Amino acid sequence: MTKELKSWILLIALACVWGSSFILMKRAMFTSDNVAIFTDGQVGSLRMLIASLVLLPFAMKAISKLKIQKNILPLAIVGTCGSFIPAFLFTYAETGISSGYAGMLNSFTPIFALIIGFVVFKDRLTKIQMSGVVIGAIGVVLLMLSGQDLSIKGNFSHIFAIVIATFLYAVSLNTIKHTLQHLKGLEITSLSFFLILIPSIVISYINGSFSTITTNTHAGEGLIYLGILSVIGTAIAVVLFNQLITMSSVLFASSVTYLIPIIAVIIGLSFGEQINAQQIGSMAIVLLGIFLSNMLPKLLNRKKMQ
Repeated sequence: MTKELKSWILLIALACVWGSSFILMKRAMFTSDNVAIFTDGQVGSLRMLIASLVLLPFAMKAISKLKIQKNILPLAIVGTCGSFIPAFLFTYAETGISSGYAGMLNSFTPIFALIIGFVVFKDRLTKIQMSGVVIGAIGVVLLMLSGQDLSIKGNFSHIFAIVIATFLYAVSLNTIKHTLQHLKGLEITSLSFFLILIPSIVISYINGSFSTITTNTHAGEGLIYLGILSVIGTAIAVVLFNQLITMSSVLFASSVTYLIPIIAVIIGLSFGEQINAQQIGSMAIVLLGIFLSNMLPKLLNRKKMQ
């Protein structure tokens, strides 16, 4: 299996996992009858705590990497910006907007990744790649506008929370690509989560997460969704994502956020929602953007080398 094929398999797998993570967040906070279980802050802190504990054995094996001083700050940035803060921002956002809408807004990440890479790290992008990013972004916007249920029950702060989270994701993406290439994906993930373990424990205690587990009659149901979200959607998925960044590029890895709205629509169909021609057309535009950003430049380079 070629490196390029592995990258595409990882990209699609991650899109499926993260495309379903938004509904898992919602279900960890509320039952299907909209009965409150965990607060948004409790879901955020418990998610980080569970994922950190799952990854702890791997962090112990790689702990010597933290003795190298130049690794500490980048790993702290990845843990904080790539996981910890966004975990709270997304759950807060979903108290005011639908999970599907949250997944669509997540597609700001590639745009921010491009801007940060260009401005801070002086990355060079071809006109074709830039065009692909723009086209993909247009597709995402159209997909948002063609959604069946995009009503906002909250206020602008819920949308802005996701904008901030996607900016932080982009910071983490570029940090991994430009400063942590010498580490393996599992090392990056486990060590970055190790650095946020103590804060996760402290915040979980302060916000009453442990008390809710013992007193809320629906806590068991919420913990099931939270466990899936933490282990598969966070710990395992972030390992694969960090590995994808080291295997490919920041632009390619961040393209997973273009696919997430498509997965959200598919999940919606499974719950009885309908899809219209506008949504199909929007998804086609998104896929075109991904092709132009990643595949076309490589194909053109191959032809030049022949």
